[in-house]
Amino acid sequence: MSPPLTLTSLPLFPLDTVLFPGGVLALRVFEVRYLDMVRKCRHAGAPFGVVGLTAGQEVRRAGAPDEQFHDQGTLASIELLETPQPGLITLRCRGAQRFRITRKHHLPHGLWVADVEQLPADAPVPVPDDLRRTATLLAKILHKVHERNLDTRPHPQATPGQLQDCGWVANRWCELLPVPLPLKQQLMALDNPLVRLELVDDLLERTGIAL
Repeated sequence: MSPPLTLTSLPLFPLDTVLFPGGVLALRVFEVRYLDMVRKCRHAGAPFGVVGLTAGQEVRRAGAPDEQFHDQGTLASIELLETPQPGLITLRCRGAQRFRITRKHHLPHGLWVADVEQLPADAPVPVPDDLRRTATLLAKILHKVHERNLDTRPHPQATPGQLQDCGWVANRWCELLPVPLPLKQQLMALDNPLVRLELVDDLLERTGIAL
């Protein structure tokens, strides 16, 4: 087995959200530490890392303790960057590969950077017959979202191949489900896409969303 790919000094963006591979993240950036970061990432065509906060807030406050965050996150690739006014950048990012932090440190101006190892992408696993209804319901919901956001929709229509893949279906449901962020983090961290989809199916039934 080949060793995991590693990245050094990856800039981190701790957020009150969980980014899943293939997911879309919209951001409004105005803190100096992040304005500089996203400009450099855009110029270099490099990702930054999104990690879920466990303590602290997204916006740094004077005298506040350092943010604390999960050791596992997702690379974010910038698809669109706009500057509607000085001191403000809006971003649309796409979730890429998951990673695990091996070492992190805080720069003097407040930015976190880390050495990380990239985690394997979900293996392609076909949606089994007993979970097919979960994929069918997702397709209906995504179609409605697509039609309501004709001018701003970040997602293309789901393809038949995506709707037959456990990891893709599970990830899109994880983004939509109204469940606590710690649970979303646990689902994102699972290495088995079939298990993730089975847990999503259970959540759909328990929340009364499904079927």
